[in-house]
Amino acid sequence: MDDTRMGATVMGSASTRTDGTRKNRPANGEADERKPGIPPASRALLPGLTLACLVVAIVSSLGAPLIPTIASENHVSLTDAQWSLTITLLVASVAAPVMGRLGDGPRRRQVFLLSLVAMMLGGVLAALPVGFGPFLAGRGLQGLGLGLTPLAIATAREALPPERMRAGVAMLSTTTAVGVGLGYPVTGLLAKAGGLHLAYWFGAAVAAAALLVSWRVVPASARRHQERLDIVGGALLGAGLAGLLLALSKGGQWGWGSGPVLGILVAAAVVLALWVWWELRVAHPLVALRLLGARAVLTASVTTLLAAVGMYLLISPVTTFVQTPGSTGYGLGGTVVVAGLALVPFSATSYLTTRVVPWLVRRTSYEAVLPLSAAMMLGSMVLFSLARDNIGEIMVVMAVAGAGTGSVFAVMPGYLMRAVPAQETSSAMSFNQILRTVGYSAGGALGATILQAHIAPGESFPADSGYTTIGVIACAGWVLTAAAAILLPLVRRPHPAPDSAADGKASPPRR
Repeated sequence: MDDTRMGATVMGSASTRTDGTRKNRPANGEADERKPGIPPASRALLPGLTLACLVVAIVSSLGAPLIPTIASENHVSLTDAQWSLTITLLVASVAAPVMGRLGDGPRRRQVFLLSLVAMMLGGVLAALPVGFGPFLAGRGLQGLGLGLTPLAIATAREALPPERMRAGVAMLSTTTAVGVGLGYPVTGLLAKAGGLHLAYWFGAAVAAAALLVSWRVVPASARRHQERLDIVGGALLGAGLAGLLLALSKGGQWGWGSGPVLGILVAAAVVLALWVWWELRVAHPLVALRLLGARAVLTASVTTLLAAVGMYLLISPVTTFVQTPGSTGYGLGGTVVVAGLALVPFSATSYLTTRVVPWLVRRTSYEAVLPLSAAMMLGSMVLFSLARDNIGEIMVVMAVAGAGTGSVFAVMPGYLMRAVPAQETSSAMSFNQILRTVGYSAGGALGATILQAHIAPGESFPADSGYTTIGVIACAGWVLTAAAAILLPLVRRPHPAPDSAADGKASPPRR
């Protein structure tokens, strides 16, 4: 390890003096006392960050299984009740990039804590029986929490020593997958035990717990400079993503060929094109789009979007399939609780991959692990297409899918951190989070559209062939994901950098 590399390391095991002698540095996760602004990385930091991200994932999934109950208790239509999900995504699409840019400056801790405060207050507002309007406002406040994971990854990158950081960022990146598998059964159990409002009181309580822990363990950012916030870029990106997510959320209800949906999609495309034009010209962009010239960043972006589509193209239909009555000839007739429990293997294997993926990367490479992860997801969709006759087979499908999805998301931070400077970590991860959000919405909308197309006139449930069609389309999508993971890095294969993500450091973007 040469002097240049060691000089770039914030935390490590040793440093080299100018006279050639070596001076030991803390190897137990404590910061170098000569580095002001970087507080000690306590043992509680990574568990605290993981708790906060897991709470965000669980709370954000509270709405999906509860839509019929929301409609009934608030005396609104199912279409209106669907806004309990849509508004969370809309707020997140605007807030995530702004939070990411603020998180790359000296205010990261404040932004982190305030997002948890918003989630807690949103949970309280959604839990109070004060009407549908305040309920939607509460769900909107909870959307602010979806930008928290990128801040947590940036904190881990800066404050943890390399040997803990590698596994830490993998864990934080997969909390979305883990949280969905936990949030659905928790939602079903709470709603069955105490009704709609108990689920949101639970969300407020766990957000308060995460806030207390984060207040104790999350350190201040080491960066003391805050770049000028790109307000115009934030407004353009927020408007464009809001339109895109609105069209994806409502396309199945309004009709994909309807005037409103087509008009919103065209307007969103124009606004997003203007945003790209602006970001490439402004001095301090909200998202450094020029970093997409680094093949690692481009690979991470494309595969994240495809993986998010594939993840929800499975999760949403599986919950519907399990609850379909047996009288249809194929459904399992399970309750919402059973449907939620069917996702538990997904969470379990997603978590286990965070222990395995860093080990695999050290012995192979990111370029090898990512296609293997896509292959596992391909295997899960083949299983879903051929074997879904009982709950046991469904759980096997979800276990394999969890391992594949968890592996994909676990390697994403490493891909990004190899090419993104440390001061751009929050912003880059926030953009990656936006791609996940768009992918989740697109996957859910695509699955719903396919099933709707397989409902015969006069029937209430889709034919079994609709689920087979979803499996075949998802298989094609995962083949495309694997191809992107293999071919994009080969376009211009990066040379190993002395401060690569494998050691917890960033290299400058490759052009």
